[in-house]
Amino acid sequence: MENVNHPLLNWIPYKLVEKDGEVYVEWLYLADIKYTDPFFDETIGKCKSHAYNSQSFKVVSTVENLIDWSSTIFTVELKGFVFHVSRCGSTMLSQSLATSSENIMVSEASIIDEILRSDLFNLDKKAVFLKAVIAFLGQKRFSEQQYLIIKLDAWHIFKANYLRELFPELPFALLYRNPSEVLKSHQKMKGMHMVPNLLPPDVFGITANEVNVIGFQQYGALILEKYFQGFLDFYETDQNVTGLNYNDGMRNVVAKFVSFIDVNYPEDEIEKMYERLKKHSKNENALFEGDSFKDEALPIDFAKLNMLYEKLNNTLVAI
Repeated sequence: MENVNHPLLNWIPYKLVEKDGEVYVEWLYLADIKYTDPFFDETIGKCKSHAYNSQSFKVVSTVENLIDWSSTIFTVELKGFVFHVSRCGSTMLSQSLATSSENIMVSEASIIDEILRSDLFNLDKKAVFLKAVIAFLGQKRFSEQQYLIIKLDAWHIFKANYLRELFPELPFALLYRNPSEVLKSHQKMKGMHMVPNLLPPDVFGITANEVNVIGFQQYGALILEKYFQGFLDFYETDQNVTGLNYNDGMRNVVAKFVSFIDVNYPEDEIEKMYERLKKHSKNENALFEGDSFKDEALPIDFAKLNMLYEKLNNTLVAI
């Protein structure tokens, strides 16, 4: 089955629009552009200049329309979710996987986050909606495409149990890194989740009062603690999960992930994945020469973080 003559070929839902208490979906035309950018939103930006997307009107549908249409398209097989703690090689992993022509690699799609964090749907409706959106993101647009892999946002670890209910057989990979290196990376340029109140604190299971009494630097450590604890909690209850540690080397991370999702890529595809690791994760034209961090210690209490990191490593060995 192919999508060649489907009226929605190359169209994807990419953001939610709320109006008068109702939720609608805005659509985007991809033309022949693949999801090869480090982040999904970069691909969206490229597509907006297309004539179909630069009209004065927008292409919008109801959620119900999208759900109905999703059953009529041909999609590739969803092979895995990647959870991560940020600044831990997740972009490098997704860029490596994106080199394979057999993969559709979706990296932190905003619409997935919008749906997961929305309180405008009950859980049943959200489940059907999310699966329909994922079907469109995994639409088979090129004959060689066979697999869909989705890298989620860092805070989606707190949705792992819900996602497991929706995808009971799907491999879930948890990618992490030495906490000092993660936080030193955020010192250079903080991600939005590491800045107090850019995301609601309840996303991380913390209270507004905790945010008010903790220091700016320690806030990032607290968020990372929550991620590590979320990883541990999920490990201890799930049978189809693997841990990936950046500090074991990205070649090992890629090899372990590919083995985990049980895909037999051709040898030349695997070599392309490994070759991509030699370049910068966010710029394939620049060589990756390793991270350079300042030597000075961060004004952060690492005691709990280091304990959680060690516990996570020990848990992995035990599994």
